[in-house]
Amino acid sequence: MAQDTPTCVVTGGTRGIGKAIALRMSADGYKTLLTYKSDESSAIETTQEIRNLGSECVCVKADLTRPESVDTVVETALSTWGKIDVLVNNAAISSNENLIADTDPEDWKEMINVNLNSVFDITRKVIPIMRRRGGGNIVNLSSNITKRLAPTFGAYAVSKAGLEALTIILAKEEAPNGIRVNAIAPGPINTKMLQGLLDEMGPEKAKAFLNMVPMKRAGEPEEIASMVAMLVSDVSSYVTGQVIFVNGGPSG
Repeated sequence: MAQDTPTCVVTGGTRGIGKAIALRMSADGYKTLLTYKSDESSAIETTQEIRNLGSECVCVKADLTRPESVDTVVETALSTWGKIDVLVNNAAISSNENLIADTDPEDWKEMINVNLNSVFDITRKVIPIMRRRGGGNIVNLSSNITKRLAPTFGAYAVSKAGLEALTIILAKEEAPNGIRVNAIAPGPINTKMLQGLLDEMGPEKAKAFLNMVPMKRAGEPEEIASMVAMLVSDVSSYVTGQVIFVNGGPSG
């Protein structure tokens, strides 16, 4: 029955939210393929951690804005397991440094390329594989910023709003093929990325930012991983085209 073990690709799956998702999927019986761009030490550590738990794990260095890297990820999953049951599009970058009018065009393009275009590229490669198998699950990681639409988050907010539109349209298009597509929009989550944003804000703005959360705390990566696990399970068999906000309560 080994060939029936489900498989999962998690982009940016070696640290932060991505690592938590990879660990949870592995614990739930999935073989996992993780991607990373540059942090090799985290990649080695996470891969070994999963293998130490008795789960099968492959890690691929990939710049997902490059078509050849996307091809490598998909081809590695297919050559290793022959299928992809779940795709979690987690890899992303973030910044809140500039007003839109003051944003460098190259920084804008990079944000859109990493957070939106790369998701399109890998999803486009995986969908035919899932169609041939009669179904699958895709979960995209968006952000609570699409509700807040706060100043200085322009490029990031636009990239994530586009991701949510992609999610909803794709879900409608692929539902007849048995493919469910959903998104999770986290609020502030305890990761290095969040800490970097808080550092950019400065102590006063950072404190005010977290105090805007009704639950008065940041979330934990494992809380996002639990939502991913639920969305790809049979518990959510009638759920598709949804953006689930996991944010400690709507702020503002």
